[in-house]
Amino acid sequence: QVQLVESGGGLVQAGGSLRLSCAASGRTFSSYVMGWFRQAPGKEREFVAAIRWSGGSTYYADSVKGRFTISREDAKKMAYLQMNSLKPEDTAVYYCAVRSGTTINILPRQYNYWGQGTQVTVSS
Repeated sequence: QVQLVESGGGLVQAGGSLRLSCAASGRTFSSYVMGWFRQAPGKEREFVAAIRWSGGSTYYADSVKGRFTISREDAKKMAYLQMNSLKPEDTAVYYCAVRSGTTINILPRQYNYWGQGTQVTVSS
């Protein structure tokens, strides 16, 4: 089993910044991908960003490209999502998730483990 715990959410004004953290513990795979997803009320969970743990290559949804940055700190098994120039439409519960392997995938069902989520609210 893999345990994931997100932190760093909160209330911020439009144009502001937040950094989300995801701490991983438990079983580790020889190779895996960590993703960030978000879900707004009444909407489906959507892909935000992902990072291939080995090598660090990244992929972003078009809606956040240029504003969000995903990174990881291997020794601490931590992943981060730096969110800049936040917009009200970024308001959602943000989740980190892990899937085994090296293929970056944007579908939530392809991820095996999930955190509990952290709320991000952007006021206009």
